[in-house]
This record gives sequence, C-alpha cells and structure tokens, in this order.
Amino acid sequence: MKANVGTIDRVLRLVVGAAVIAFGYMGGLASPWNIVAIGVGSVFVVTALIKFCPAYVIFGINSCSSKSAETE
Repeated sequence: MKANVGTIDRVLRLVVGAAVIAFGYMGGLASPWNIVAIGVGSVFVVTALIKFCPAYVIFGINSCSSKSAETE
C-alpha cells in the first residue's frame, strides 16, 4: 500500500474521528445513528493511522507529498 494521506489530512482525520466517536458514545444521536457515528469515526481514525484511504484511490486523490509517499 502506498501512502496517500498527508500529515495535515491525518491530523484532521484523527481529531474529527475522535470527536465523532465520542459523540456516538455520549448518545448525541438517535439510537441506531450512534452506532453509525462510532463506525464512521473509527474509519477516520484507522485511515489516519495507516496513512491510506481506499476512497482516495477510487477518486484519484493524494494529499501526501510525493517524497513521503515514495518512502512508505
């Protein structure tokens, strides 16, 4: 897997993902949507940690600098 998630993107994914997970656990939404929020937040956190987003491949997006993408 070639890295396609850059540093700023990773930080934003971690922050937003953690916030969405916390919101889901606090019960800020109707019952089934809490589980959806936790799932979406988890996907954000995991893609930030592994530096790879499958959706970016589908849409041809790469927020990673070419130098750091080559080293991964």
